Amino acid sequence: MNKELRVAAYAVCIRDAQVLLARWVARDGTKKWTLPGGGMDHGEDPLDTVVREVEEETGYLAEMTALLGLDSVRRRYPRKLGAFADFQGLRIVYEGRITGGELRNETGGSTDLAAWHPLEAVPALHRVELVDVGLELWHSRPVLGRVAQRGSTTT
Repeated sequence: MNKELRVAAYAVCIRDAQVLLARWVARDGTKKWTLPGGGMDHGEDPLDTVVREVEEETGYLAEMTALLGLDSVRRRYPRKLGAFADFQGLRIVYEGRITGGELRNETGGSTDLAAWHPLEAVPALHRVELVDVGLELWHSRPVLGRVAQRGSTTT
């Protein structure tokens, strides 16, 4: 089984009781809302990654104001010729503040739409789990920077 690790950085940007989200388009065409952010390039600092990704996906310039925490996911994906990949995603989640730019949609990337959503409307959105993780980190500010996981008492 092929082992794959992806490190990415994301921003939780809250303004006027709204959260900034980007709509991610999966390879199969499925669309789900996610936090703006994405994968680190080799040698890139995570702060540089998240600032770059926020601008690419939303048009906004942003500064990160706090490290909210880390989230790790592990999945098994099918690969060519009947093989499988053991995938782990390490997601670094920051709190961000918009400092400039104008809202626009990404073209030619992994997202197709950027928008502000009222916090109370988020539960009704078709979204990836990272949105909930990021909002929980933003709301609870856990000392260890981690959302409690099922079967775990550590936060």
